[in-house]
Amino acid sequence: MRRATPSRNRPRQRGIALIEALVAILIFAFGIIGLVGLQAAMTRAQGTAKLRADAVYLGAQLMGAMWADRSHVASYDSANCASYNPCKDWLAKVQTGLPGGAATISATSSGDVALTVTWTTSAEGTHTHAVSTAVR
Repeated sequence: MRRATPSRNRPRQRGIALIEALVAILIFAFGIIGLVGLQAAMTRAQGTAKLRADAVYLGAQLMGAMWADRSHVASYDSANCASYNPCKDWLAKVQTGLPGGAATISATSSGDVALTVTWTTSAEGTHTHAVSTAVR
């Protein structure tokens, strides 16, 4: 009787485990690349959200200053802003706190106020935050 040699009983699948490992590594690499892309998108969104929050905060800060200084509301108008120190200081904060930051203020002596804060980012262009209220 003839003995079977180990090479005859072995299946001819030499190297299949190596191919399976390479495919698993490839799938893992694509997953990691996807996570890196997601992280980059989240970082961009976080920067945009921070600028929006800063614009809202600056707008609320000016409205609060107007409420505290009701007798001089008309002095906060864009035409008078450069000569009225509280408004001039606030405008400087907008210009330094937001990239390409600018503001337009329409304030009447009756207390009607419209404020528009704009800023520009290189990736997304120009953004605007507008608010209006009556300070009486």
